[in-house]
Amino acid sequence: RFEDGTVSFLDIIALKHGFDVLENLTGGMEKIKQHTFALAHYTYTMLSNLKYANGAPVVRIYSDTDFSNPDVQGPIINFNVLDENGEVIGFSQVDKMASLHNIHVRTGCFCNTGACQMHLDISNEDIQRNLQAGHVCGDNIDVVDGRPTGSVRISFGYMSSFEDAQTFLNFIIATTLSKSDHEIPFQSVTKLTTESVPDDHSSLNNADKLSPMLQISDGVLRNNLSVTRITANWQPPETEAESMRAAVSETAVPTCRKGGKPITVANIYLYPIKSCSAFEVTEWPVGNQGLLYDRNWMVVNQNGVCMTQKQEPRLCLVNPSIDLKQKIMVIQAEGMDPISVSLEDKREKEAVICESKVCSHRVKTYDCGERIADWFSVFLGRPCRLIRQSSDMKSKSHQKNTKGLSSATNISLSLVNEAQYLLINVASILQLKEHISARLEEPLEVEELIQRFRANIVVSAPESFEEEEWAEISIGALQFQVVGPCSRCQIICIDQQSGELNKEILQSLSAARGRKTNFGIYLMNQPLHSSFSDILSVGSQVLPVLKENTEIQPPTSSEEKCSG
Repeated sequence: RFEDGTVSFLDIIALKHGFDVLENLTGGMEKIKQHTFALAHYTYTMLSNLKYANGAPVVRIYSDTDFSNPDVQGPIINFNVLDENGEVIGFSQVDKMASLHNIHVRTGCFCNTGACQMHLDISNEDIQRNLQAGHVCGDNIDVVDGRPTGSVRISFGYMSSFEDAQTFLNFIIATTLSKSDHEIPFQSVTKLTTESVPDDHSSLNNADKLSPMLQISDGVLRNNLSVTRITANWQPPETEAESMRAAVSETAVPTCRKGGKPITVANIYLYPIKSCSAFEVTEWPVGNQGLLYDRNWMVVNQNGVCMTQKQEPRLCLVNPSIDLKQKIMVIQAEGMDPISVSLEDKREKEAVICESKVCSHRVKTYDCGERIADWFSVFLGRPCRLIRQSSDMKSKSHQKNTKGLSSATNISLSLVNEAQYLLINVASILQLKEHISARLEEPLEVEELIQRFRANIVVSAPESFEEEEWAEISIGALQFQVVGPCSRCQIICIDQQSGELNKEILQSLSAARGRKTNFGIYLMNQPLHSSFSDILSVGSQVLPVLKENTEIQPPTSSEEKCSG
């Protein structure tokens, strides 16, 4: 019924050959069923018996069976990871960490809203509240008001092995029993001055903290299986997920930041080509989509799919720069002759406008031609093309409804994922650097860390993470609304100078921030109606307005920062 056109009946003969090959490889579907169910049963038993030192379960499994009969239970396990207090750790955060270790999981509601509501105890009213909070299918809003909006699922197939199951279990063990559990997480300034952390904060730092139940179950299974323990030093982020799409409440009463040292703009970066190297400037014009020409271009593969550093880390070695006087973008890379692209490319008028996707957003683009496509294909060693966002379709093709912006109902975006600007604080970088340096053999330089976080605006503020308490900011004549924190992915693990991957960066961020991967804040520009030119400059003073009931009060000593 869902066939578009005639069924491919000539290919039906291939089914017999496919089943014959499957029979030869595995011995048939009955053996596949027994094999995959054995893996699921083993993993289910181990997961069910994983306990924290306080006796709390590590996971909550959602199932209608007890995994005793393969005729009624398939080889999948659906669950959520819990912290030691029984709170759900968001599925998107677990997914990010799993991907670092080459473990593929599926997350969300799995196109099965009814089962999701039943097992997660989500009412119809909860569904409506989640939608009002900005949650839609396929996004990363995994916890709303402390309750999960979905879960994590693993599946086994005929090619899966017990080693795969053991690797996954060790991954979960490392998640909950990391040695960094005993470290005091970095918190925002407000939390440091208003919340206390008990001196006898319990730590879970090794696998010996597992409950006897796990050891017994493990021992029984060791008769038939060789279990190899893998250690890792990381945690998933905390369960209190802050949505990247969360906007400041319209009813919030902002408070101006009181006293303290002035905050200034330290660096300005734009990224003309999405996922390529940064272009640093001292001052730059602001357009209606953010910094002028920021992420106006992107590289796509031969199928037209956007390529990022997740798929092609060498993109960070491509160095684009903008010459406003000559109205060109110059692209350079080691071993390649420089090549230029006009900022006023007349090709757009003649080109066919195509629809592309950036995350879940649909954008109108056009191809930049064979010459630049050949350049990128040679450098990356694979067929690819450079495309540019269509200028006459910007306002219609990629907009974001942003609650809390008084000047506009729709904010136009370039080829960014979430917002027009990303801001980070040097003080936060310095505190994170201390934590990472303690975990790495070769400490990172501040400049290298700044490059990894790929911000547009870098500010120098007195207190680390005080930017997380801002509701809006003014920089010169420009006004910006804070629309939420930036939840980080594995791109920060990529050295922006070499393209090399170091998993420890994201793991350290998670451990340092108390099971969160948030770092930096997203900004949207509030259009001004004044005679001032819209120019963002290094050295400009930043004037933040705080969220409701927030007052920055710097700790009086380093000891207070750790324990208060």
